[in-house]
Amino acid sequence: MSYLAKTALTGAMILTGVAAAQAENAKVVFGTNWLAQAEHGGFYQSVADGTYAECGLDVEIVSGGPQVNNRALLLAGRIDYHMGGDLLDTFNAAREEIPVVLAAAIFQKHPQVLLTHPGKAETFEDLKDLELLIGDNGFSNFYQWMISAYGFTVEQRRPYTYNSAPFISNENSAMQGFLSSEPFAIEKEAGFKPNVFLIADAGYSSYSTSIEVMRSTIEEKPEQVQCFVDGSIKGWYNYLYGDNTAANEMIKAANPDITDEKLAYAHGKMKSEGIVDSGDALEMGIGAVNEQVISDFYAKVVEAGVVEDGLDWSANVTDQFVNKKVGMDLKPAN
Repeated sequence: MSYLAKTALTGAMILTGVAAAQAENAKVVFGTNWLAQAEHGGFYQSVADGTYAECGLDVEIVSGGPQVNNRALLLAGRIDYHMGGDLLDTFNAAREEIPVVLAAAIFQKHPQVLLTHPGKAETFEDLKDLELLIGDNGFSNFYQWMISAYGFTVEQRRPYTYNSAPFISNENSAMQGFLSSEPFAIEKEAGFKPNVFLIADAGYSSYSTSIEVMRSTIEEKPEQVQCFVDGSIKGWYNYLYGDNTAANEMIKAANPDITDEKLAYAHGKMKSEGIVDSGDALEMGIGAVNEQVISDFYAKVVEAGVVEDGLDWSANVTDQFVNKKVGMDLKPAN
């Protein structure tokens, strides 16, 4: 038998073994908050390489999207785990007394950015000299923090309708976006590389892309939750630092509009800007949860008038399943 044939046979045997293990494992469903993309890569990685299966789970990933509310499905008991947005979701859950718990914070930095034309801003404060294209949702949350922390004004804000044409045509404007999306699109569409300002680096210290789970699941199935969190953490190390080919193929199958170039761009930005592996994650592992970080962010958004003072959000957060240095051995030595 040729080497290539042996390799193919070995690969088939591995996939067959993973499939068999999954058939015997507990079926759980994880709902993302948007269409499949590199920003979900670690979760797909652990499905693709059998990491979830190794600890007893058969995980199905269900994509979110513009017409899909997977968080509502979590609350209704139709899915088991959900990809949360940022800490404002956690504070809202506390306000509404919804028993959903943040069990891991995959993104240590929020990927929200502001883009400018080249040479139009050198620092975050320089953005105060520009018109800012900000959507209604952004205006009601992170822009209120920008007003409170830096002195931005309501008057300089212009509505952003997710059309980049006004930004491209006006070099004295800045536009909101996500680190791995709009900068890439502007380079392709307009032919210039925008300056990019990550609001996390300016002090907007919210976690993002969390793992959310119902409190009842934690109480009734803590071993399952630990398996899912550990598997996800290992998946993110392997996606960022290992061979992520199989995960990317799964992402492209779930979202045929995404390209290899876009996946590679997003992967590179997550690494270079420390979106996943930075801050407390460097010492405690990916997914780290630090209540001091949450408390600090809460104080900022209270001061900005985004969230009311006096919320007890502690019941909606747990570090029970993280901060254990899981998967750190999978990261290559510098």
